[in-house]
Amino acid sequence: MNPEAINELIRKRRSLYPQVFSDKQIPREVVEQLLENANWAPTHKLTQPWRFTVFSGEGLKRLGQFQADLYKELTPETEFKQANYDKLLLKPTQCSHVIAIGMARNEIVPEIEEVEAVACAVQNMYLTATAYGIGAYWGSGGVTYKEEAKAFFGLGEKDKLLGFFFMGYPTIEWPEKGRRSDWQEKVTWEE
Repeated sequence: MNPEAINELIRKRRSLYPQVFSDKQIPREVVEQLLENANWAPTHKLTQPWRFTVFSGEGLKRLGQFQADLYKELTPETEFKQANYDKLLLKPTQCSHVIAIGMARNEIVPEIEEVEAVACAVQNMYLTATAYGIGAYWGSGGVTYKEEAKAFFGLGEKDKLLGFFFMGYPTIEWPEKGRRSDWQEKVTWEE
């Protein structure tokens, strides 16, 4: 292992949005590698709560249509915005792949530990995407927290939909400058 390479990879991770994605498709074997690495996240009592639904090709259109239609169904007519509907319809199609992020609830551990395990899995996907030069971001908008959305992603009543991992090859230069304050401002030492 090369610690410097790992340090560099972690510091180069960025959230890149579909607006900067090209139409170049990510090879399936690369997406499978992201998922393999996600599967190695830490998990209390080996519950492995992450559940992923991968959308590509025509699946991206189905995802967009589902989200837009559910938004329209659940939004009172006086609050409905056509721009929001159109964004939900279009956004997935701007990506090579979108991975719905689910959490299968196992009550042998506290729920927060399951959410934390899924977050670790997503971080593994983020770092793997960065290593391959793939832009990605974890978004929690749209239908993420709607109970009515869960069945579409194969999630049960006690499970959670935690968002979407949007991926594509960027059309821009990889942002070199990160935006983090000094870590020392967030740490207290007790020695």
